Amino acid sequence: MADKYEQVLELAKRRGFIWNSFELYGGTAGFYDYGPLGAMLKRRVENIWRDIFVINEGYYEIESPTIGIEDVFIASGHVGGFSDPLTECQKCNEAFRADHLVTDVVDNPDTLSADELTEVIGKNDIKCPECGGKLGKVYEFNLMFKTSIGPGGKRAGYLRPETAQGMFVDFPRLLKFYRDHLPFGATQIGKAYRNEISPRQGVIRLREFTQAEAEIFIDPRDKTHPKFKEIADIALNLFSQEGQAAGEMQKISLGDAVKNGIIAHEFLAYCLALTYQFLVRVGVSPDKLRFRQHMKDEMAHYAADCWDAEILSERFGWVEVVGIADRTDYDLKAHAKQSEKELNVYVSYDTPKKLEKFVVKPDMGVLGPMFKGKAGKIANALKALKPEELSGDVIEVTVDGEKININKDSVKFETVTEEIHGENIIPHVIEPSFGIDRITYSLLEHSYFEEEAKEEEEEGEEGGKEEMRIVLRLPPEVAPVQAAVLPLLTREELIKPANEIVKKLRIKGILVAFDDSGTVGRRYRRNDEIGTPYSITVDYQTLEDSTVTIRDRDTMKQVRAGISDIAGIIYDLIYGGSSFGDAGKKV
Repeated sequence: MADKYEQVLELAKRRGFIWNSFELYGGTAGFYDYGPLGAMLKRRVENIWRDIFVINEGYYEIESPTIGIEDVFIASGHVGGFSDPLTECQKCNEAFRADHLVTDVVDNPDTLSADELTEVIGKNDIKCPECGGKLGKVYEFNLMFKTSIGPGGKRAGYLRPETAQGMFVDFPRLLKFYRDHLPFGATQIGKAYRNEISPRQGVIRLREFTQAEAEIFIDPRDKTHPKFKEIADIALNLFSQEGQAAGEMQKISLGDAVKNGIIAHEFLAYCLALTYQFLVRVGVSPDKLRFRQHMKDEMAHYAADCWDAEILSERFGWVEVVGIADRTDYDLKAHAKQSEKELNVYVSYDTPKKLEKFVVKPDMGVLGPMFKGKAGKIANALKALKPEELSGDVIEVTVDGEKININKDSVKFETVTEEIHGENIIPHVIEPSFGIDRITYSLLEHSYFEEEAKEEEEEGEEGGKEEMRIVLRLPPEVAPVQAAVLPLLTREELIKPANEIVKKLRIKGILVAFDDSGTVGRRYRRNDEIGTPYSITVDYQTLEDSTVTIRDRDTMKQVRAGISDIAGIIYDLIYGGSSFGDAGKKV
């Protein structure tokens, strides 16, 4: 019997959600196309993400190039360290992720070096999974797609492996846009590219994929969140470091998780809450969702704390779909160093502070004639000295590698009291990073149901009788097609009012399908398969009293409602939280 993944992929390919890319030429691993329904489903997921992070949180969206210059990725660490361990079969030449081959032999294989993985493979006589041949030495394979910019390849570039760097590089502009005030955030939805070694997990591991990321710049001295009280009582399934060591997951409120030190601080916990609300809203089952904290040996060196939202898949187990990290000031410091530009924020104090400061005052009237062009550098070197370094009769400084002795009489120094009104700080960054493709597949799997078909009484015609009913129970605001209009028979007197209803729905911004092929029962089944939440049947009673039948996908219950109100009724069912039972009179 086919497993859930195969059932979902069969439906997805047959009904136009997901197709293999380049199918005409035999395809290649790690690439998928979104068909007419899949592209719309994905857009609806993205727009709900925008509703949460852009509209409600106020983190404006930007768009940066998908190709970046080499300097950007040197600063980010991708040129030097963005790699996976690769081993190749010496017989069939197939390439494999070495750490994936030893998961049954060692714990946390992703923490092992290439040499250590080579040793583990040799000691345990691990062979090629394809042909049984001997595996070669493990080496690090950089996952970025390299390209060149301009004629002659004078400047190196890379397809971006994440959307985040564009927001870090734009930090000075963003700071001005937000009027130099923390906290602020930027968001971006777009393509990212990783040249995966062996993407054998279908739509779960892709070489081209869509990320939705927010980079939220905050004051490192205050990581509380002004709206934390609104989400403090939300209880999540947390799989903390301690829980993983004990093999136990706990359901705990975010307020208690911060209070007990499980989550580092309020701002990070608030982002976990937003992630939970988004995933549940788009259709992820809450009982198949958990938040796993990175263990100490897998935590990125720049992260103060990091949690992955993981969704349970019947084929792949727990799959990471979102990473929520406190990246500290690592990224801004790295780009400041590489670009030689200051990336900081001036923060004013509520009340000025008085500060005692040791000040060195070189006598340029003496130093200028004596050292000429070097005088400025010598003065700066003197200003950087500590009090104890100015105690002798002769002061020594080093300029451009040369040691220079300065007479003490050429320098004055004193301790002064200054009134400080603020300071320059480097913001810390909170980053929720969403894998839109994995989330989109997860929605299909979590909403896919097969159930025994029930005989439905249709208006004037017996419904289609089938052994099994396949239904995608997608939330109405996520469903690609949100309403179907079905004339009972292919007759002009029924088709005309049906087309009028289609127009009314489209004016409301509702994607509607017109379907007059086959029995009404079979048309219901077709729309159940693609997740259409509401079907509207135009029958001969419509001609008498201007009412139609609205059918609910999940319950298969029906109500009658007037044509004049139909667009508003359907809109409120999709977006307004209206109850189906209140949509009209039961039939």
